[in-house]
This record gives sequence, C-alpha cells and structure tokens, in this order.
Amino acid sequence: MAANWSACYEAVFGVRLQRLDNPELEMWAFPMQPEAAGAGGALVRMPGLTSGGNSTIVYFACTDCAVEARRAAASGGKVFKDKFSIGAHGFIALVTDSEGNMIGLHSRQ
Repeated sequence: MAANWSACYEAVFGVRLQRLDNPELEMWAFPMQPEAAGAGGALVRMPGLTSGGNSTIVYFACTDCAVEARRAAASGGKVFKDKFSIGAHGFIALVTDSEGNMIGLHSRQ
C-alpha cells in the first residue's frame, strides 16, 4: 500500500494509523481505545485480492475467531481461510457470508 493510501484514511478519519509488523500481510491499525465505545480495526492488504472486487475486508472482533468461522459456515457462508496467527496481534480467519461478501474475524486467542 502506497504511503498516500494510508494517508487518505488518516485524513478521512482524523487519526494516525500504525503499521503492524507481519511478514505475510500489510496491515495498518486504527487506534484502539478499549475504555471507549466503538470498534478498533485495521486495513489489510491480502495477496490474491484485487482492488474493487471485494478488496476491502471489514474485520470483526470476537473471542475466538475459529468459533465464528464455524458459525459462518453453518449459516450458509464459507470459510475462505481457517484461523491463522498474525503474530503478536492474535489470530484471524476469513469467511464469506451467504451473499459471497468476505469479512475478517479477529481474536486475541
């Protein structure tokens, strides 16, 4: 992701994104405020997903992303990528919903 890509999100949301270290994915995290309402999140570039055709993945926080991945598959969705480690930042799983939209699931365990 070019520097202007993350700068656009910083300008739109009035925040400073933090680059997260991961050898497989390019990840930029929005600031998290655990004591405040709202959701933390990250922008992630996934190899194999091109711009436009579902290139943006919205991540949802959960206790154990493997549990929610199984729920997605059981309710008409599909598991695109089973739970995997993103190092010090926890784990993610990728699923598609019943309409084929990909979402990410993030957990610390």
